[in-house]
Amino acid sequence: MKPKTQRLCLITGGFFALCLAAFLVLIAFQDALVFYYLPSELAQKNISPNQRIRIGGFVEKGSLQQQGRVSTFHITDQDKSIVVHYDGVLPDLFREGQGVVAEGHLENPDVLQAKSVLAKHDEKYMPKEVADKLKEQGLWQDAQ
Repeated sequence: MKPKTQRLCLITGGFFALCLAAFLVLIAFQDALVFYYLPSELAQKNISPNQRIRIGGFVEKGSLQQQGRVSTFHITDQDKSIVVHYDGVLPDLFREGQGVVAEGHLENPDVLQAKSVLAKHDEKYMPKEVADKLKEQGLWQDAQ
């Protein structure tokens, strides 16, 4: 084979190998690309107990219980709710009925051990992914 043909084959082979590697990486991280979950989506996902996830929704009214720094509350999307345990100081904007995002790991399918809690005072500050999912379910409309 001529050197020019060899270079062309090498470049083409390298390009296809790179495309294959990129495709395999995207397949492996497909579930990780969804950054936030609603409580009703957790039942459909196969999430390992040590995997860090974020759950977004609203704090269920009447669910907040506090003992010192330890807080327990429910996050709901009006379809399903999940219990959240958090050891730390809750944000100033944290209120029942308001938007919240909790990050942590699942202790079991219905209990999240949160490492951080982000509170939002209205939907303007809700992460876009969570807001879009809640709008699809008809749980809120944009402010006019």
